[in-house]
Amino acid sequence: MKILAVSGSLRAASYNTALLHAARELAPEEMQIEAFGLGQLPFFNQDVEEQGDPTPVAAWKDAVRAADGLLIACPEYNGGLTAVLKNAIDWASRGKPAPLDGKIACALGASPGITGTVRAQDALRLNLKRTGADLAPLSDILVGQAHTKFENGKLTDERTRQAIARHLASFAAALRSR
Repeated sequence: MKILAVSGSLRAASYNTALLHAARELAPEEMQIEAFGLGQLPFFNQDVEEQGDPTPVAAWKDAVRAADGLLIACPEYNGGLTAVLKNAIDWASRGKPAPLDGKIACALGASPGITGTVRAQDALRLNLKRTGADLAPLSDILVGQAHTKFENGKLTDERTRQAIARHLASFAAALRSR
């Protein structure tokens, strides 16, 4: 199964992007995880859309359409989604059919705070639901105190690694049952 992975952070040393690298290592054998960078997407603007999707937007929409599911690393800024992630959702919610319509996603997120990215993942769930997409069962991987679980950009906390492996196995099962 083909999984499109995106990080809601543009930061080079992002804990959330590092979670996607760990997910690639821990994914079930049947799951091929391919990353897509959101940094080139322009801000959504209906005037721009009416002129035709810019090349980065068309590539994003095509990648979403081609994927069996999405793996979203969801940082939390000020208690919500990052602008880059919300913007990507807005672009992929447009068109006939919209690329996100009917897609199933799996979320995880890391933060230095104790609660991880719980509020951002709640907002993500709401935003995806409004686009016709949904989050897979066991969809909350909340990596709190992330600064204690990574070394040199690599997830080293074994308990978190095991949780991600279980999470991805559940995601694969949800995708197989569709």
